[in-house]
Amino acid sequence: MTKQEYAGPILKVEDIHVYYGAIHAIKGISLEVYQDEIVTLIGANGAGKSTTLNTIAGLLKPRSGSIEFCEKPITHLGASKIVPAGLSLCPEGRRVFQQMTVRENLEMGGFTRTPEEIDESMEDMFQRFPRLKEREKQIAGTLSGGEQQMLAMARALMSKPRLLMLDEPSMGLAPILVEQIFGIIQELHGAGVTILLVEQNAQMALSVADRAYVLETGSISMSGPAQELAHNDAVRKAYLGS
Repeated sequence: MTKQEYAGPILKVEDIHVYYGAIHAIKGISLEVYQDEIVTLIGANGAGKSTTLNTIAGLLKPRSGSIEFCEKPITHLGASKIVPAGLSLCPEGRRVFQQMTVRENLEMGGFTRTPEEIDESMEDMFQRFPRLKEREKQIAGTLSGGEQQMLAMARALMSKPRLLMLDEPSMGLAPILVEQIFGIIQELHGAGVTILLVEQNAQMALSVADRAYVLETGSISMSGPAQELAHNDAVRKAYLGS
């Protein structure tokens, strides 16, 4: 996919409201992601971070508001149309296809692409994630938690997205694996992947991000450069344990 430059944000979310039945889960969130950035959403459990990503990905529908991706409206598109447009979600809890092999999981990630493109991306993923190459024929459900997270990320990358959304990539992982996963995120960013990151580990998220939004009970309470927020007293007290 040829990289196209955008004058404005590659993703623009404007005043979206999302409900679960009568529950008003997202209350007028607006955010922007520019090409080549890492932008992170931080906040407590239940703040609406995953709901925001799922809405952008087309898995949930906003009751009002708008979403633009690559300067085109995607508010009412389903996930099956959004992935080919260049937006890919690596979901919370990894959710690999447990009974399929590593290779079969990766092939599923490339479902929008030609066989030749899938082969090319497969080789790229095996170079980027050597552990997956070693486990190519292994059933995904038998992988360790860290290996499953790598597989979930690689599967999301198989579609060659313009924007990769990562939902809690460090969840449930040992500290040494958390470091490894964030190292991979930085490598992907260095290779030109634009990333929107939801992460419970606010300290790690702010350390790799360019900009950040703080979510509280479905609304954005604060935003700005990640390093500024990392030194903000309210953020440090609420999310960084200091």
